[in-house]
Amino acid sequence: MAVGKNIIRLLRYRMALLRMQDLGVDTTYSYNLGREIGVTPEQVRKDFSQFGIKGKRKGGYNINELLFTINGIFRKDELQRVILVGLGNIGHAVLQYRGFSKIMIQVVAGFDIDPGKYKKKYSIPVYSIDKLEEVIKEIGVHTAVLAVPIQAAQEISNRLVAAGIKGILCFAPIHLKIPPHVTINTICISHELEFLIYKTLKKMEG
Repeated sequence: MAVGKNIIRLLRYRMALLRMQDLGVDTTYSYNLGREIGVTPEQVRKDFSQFGIKGKRKGGYNINELLFTINGIFRKDELQRVILVGLGNIGHAVLQYRGFSKIMIQVVAGFDIDPGKYKKKYSIPVYSIDKLEEVIKEIGVHTAVLAVPIQAAQEISNRLVAAGIKGILCFAPIHLKIPPHVTINTICISHELEFLIYKTLKKMEG
């Protein structure tokens, strides 16, 4: 089993558990979780066994205990702080997303080349891109969201890495040259939408 897919499913299990918790549900079973994210009960149990998670034979899983265990795997015992580089449309959407608080993630600072952004009222302090290295060192973050135009993505990622950033979520549709000790995830919304349209048309064609 690919570890990456296992981790992604674990995150999806957690989202399903949070929804159940919001509904006041105390206990769940592998078939409930499997139905929620579209896998078999056997897959749920297999995924959990990879991390030493065991349920009760007849009692299922206590949701609070299961969330506590999964949060421990993702080191959610403390707030995970990230910075945001680029406050255009995508960056602003990231900043407005309210779901981060439930999973102990907080965007703590933003950076942009537009001086007008420094004076606007955001929920976080916004700095000139010239202060990138200084602020990273001062606040001690290790993760960044990169929402800059494609032309600037490589240069800014180089500066992030040099400043000590170890993980980058990139929204620019470009393959960034990143050293192996840094983890990068790239999300291209247009590519995802094109792929969805392609699959949809293929199904319609029969």
